[in-house]
Amino acid sequence: MTFHIHIRGQVQGVGFRPYVFRLAEQFLLRGWVNNASDGVHIEFTTDEAIAFDFYEKLLENAPVLSKITHSSIDKIENKFFPQEIPLEGNFKIIHSDEGQKANLLLTPDFALCDDCRRELKDHQNHRFQYPFIACTNCGPRYSIIKNLPYDRDKTTMDAFKMCPTCYNEYNDVHDRRYYSQTNSCATDGVTQSHSVSEVVSAIIDGKIITIKGIGGYLLMCDATNAEAIKTLRQRKHRPTKPFAVMYPSLEMLEKDVILRGCEKQALQSPQAPIVLLNLKEELTSYIHVDLIAPKLSQLGVMLPYTPLFELIIQVIGKPLIATSGNISGSPVIFQDDKAEEYLTEIADLIVSNNREIVVPQDDSVVKFTEYYGKQIVIRRSRGFAPTYISPPRPQRGSLHVESTPFGGGGVLALGAMLKSTFSWAHQGNIYVSQYLGDLENFDTQESFEHTLNHFLTIFDDRPQHIITDKHPNYFSTQLGERLSKEWQIPLSKVQHHKAHFAAVMAENNLFEAEEPILGVIWDGTGLGDDGNIWGGEFFKHENGNYLRCYYFDYFPLILGDKMPREPRISALSLAYDVKGADDFLRKKFSDTEGVLYRKMLTQEGVLRTSSVGRLFDGVASLLGLADKVSYEGEAAMLLEESAKQYFKKSSLDFSESYISEDSSYYRIPTKTLIQNIVFDLKKGKNIDLIAAKFHVSLVHIIKKVALNTDCRKLAFSGGVFQNSLLLDLIIHHLDTEFELFFHQQLSPNDENISFGQLFFNRKILN
Repeated sequence: MTFHIHIRGQVQGVGFRPYVFRLAEQFLLRGWVNNASDGVHIEFTTDEAIAFDFYEKLLENAPVLSKITHSSIDKIENKFFPQEIPLEGNFKIIHSDEGQKANLLLTPDFALCDDCRRELKDHQNHRFQYPFIACTNCGPRYSIIKNLPYDRDKTTMDAFKMCPTCYNEYNDVHDRRYYSQTNSCATDGVTQSHSVSEVVSAIIDGKIITIKGIGGYLLMCDATNAEAIKTLRQRKHRPTKPFAVMYPSLEMLEKDVILRGCEKQALQSPQAPIVLLNLKEELTSYIHVDLIAPKLSQLGVMLPYTPLFELIIQVIGKPLIATSGNISGSPVIFQDDKAEEYLTEIADLIVSNNREIVVPQDDSVVKFTEYYGKQIVIRRSRGFAPTYISPPRPQRGSLHVESTPFGGGGVLALGAMLKSTFSWAHQGNIYVSQYLGDLENFDTQESFEHTLNHFLTIFDDRPQHIITDKHPNYFSTQLGERLSKEWQIPLSKVQHHKAHFAAVMAENNLFEAEEPILGVIWDGTGLGDDGNIWGGEFFKHENGNYLRCYYFDYFPLILGDKMPREPRISALSLAYDVKGADDFLRKKFSDTEGVLYRKMLTQEGVLRTSSVGRLFDGVASLLGLADKVSYEGEAAMLLEESAKQYFKKSSLDFSESYISEDSSYYRIPTKTLIQNIVFDLKKGKNIDLIAAKFHVSLVHIIKKVALNTDCRKLAFSGGVFQNSLLLDLIIHHLDTEFELFFHQQLSPNDENISFGQLFFNRKILN
């Protein structure tokens, strides 16, 4: 009998075909395997029992980097493979089939694997100290692909002709580099503008360098050199936002930070993200933490994820600042000409290479909550993007197994303004782009369109439906309107916070739940259905409906973008009419500002907000932690930091709240919350205690609303839930009474908006 197996998912560029070949040899199968535009196809002859055993083993032991979303096995017309199979073998790998539109997942870029790391340092290996060593288990994928299927001639590696040694490896099915599209060596491969020794010398001399990495340029300098760090901050116009630090090894890192198993695993994973880690009180590496992460007890760290970074940092032997190669507020630079144009103002040395990057990517960022180890994705980019993968559910018992979790349909969702991404439901797959920045400046808008156009080119297709946010002034909304007219396809708009809610529900497969779901959706801003700016919302999802059942009482929103940059304005808006608050507000404003701003707060028709993000800002300012900030979320981070200091001396059992247990309300009494905080300030209570009490109050509010709405399943989304202490408190106080659902693969911030837009009205997907 002849059988056909079809595997779809992340199966190209991960050594899947040689894996199939070796397994087929073990089963003594006669047939072939190939890559096609819709995944991997396998045809072979054997009896039915062996076919199913082979199929089971194929799925169970697939390569680590592969992700299967669809698998099927079918009986087909008998074949004897008289021509395709050579005399010397019974099974063959044949060339890719490009006969149809692409229908497979895009493989992300992967960090340097252990095998290549060993070869990089092996004097006997012909790739000794070759800065671009790679194999089927590591190296660039998404950042260099120009078209599908993933073959060398469709990547930017097509410019490099393999030497005889590399060519033999590439064609040896038993070699680790069989069909490794990035295969090259110093004889035939990528070359760079400066040697490793030149780079090392520049860093040791206190210079700032920029290096072309996998997804763009990275700025680097010595993390133990205070003057170099100060110079980098000055040149990059980044006064206080934390820098990431690259460490040579886990051993050195463990001397500076508290490193748990989950964090160690993330650092050493093929994705190799930046991981936020708690600092020890005494550091042995002599890095300047006060300059790297001012006023914070956490440090963003990574290990060298490219061979070039490995070569550089092992020679230097100490931590290096490693931050995106850009001017603050602009996207990461990935083109060589733009690096020469813009980064010469920041870097003393530009280290480029002659391998083109097709799409830009920042480093991904994750953290784990301190008490319960819950992962929070802060930024989803290199290593994770662009594919969203739901766990497969293959089952034995019939000749056809479908494990694809999503319906088909060409639907494009364009997300929001800040933390922009786009998502595409295409041919049964879901793609969520890498983080593309804040769409407030022209360069980021260009980058967004560049990446979107690249997607459309790769798949040689256009969507049949577009979804945007409801805010008319968002660039993403305006782009969607323009594309809808150009392509003459329908356009839908989804309210911002409902998209957040739909995103976390989709990630946790909650749409089929029979009982109601309470969505706790807290963030900075989003245009509400009533024309006000929402951000402190509770939705009840039942029978496909999204009912806004509770929200934080509105307070005035003034001065536009100035308000999030100056938390003192949020403090004034929240407390201008609160008894006793003047003692804390007056010193924050000049007399002229005080008169003008108060007039704006009380004028008729002032825009209003329920934003918990602005609530965090206002409380941070009242507590004297931040009146003006230089980066988004700074005030909230300082407020969380203050509360953490209290919990270091207390336990999560602490339950003092500014909202009384027996109070009843139809909306969340924002004013009551602020009034009680001011009372504690007037009494001279410890700032860390007040910050802790504020966090606990938010948990009590969630519980009260959940009980009032009779919901036992609670789902959380929005940028506020990047706060790891808040998540730990929610888990600690609510987990026994409620089922809690958080984001898994996606960030709780606005990066998930495009994904949620897809799922808000699921009929569009079908």
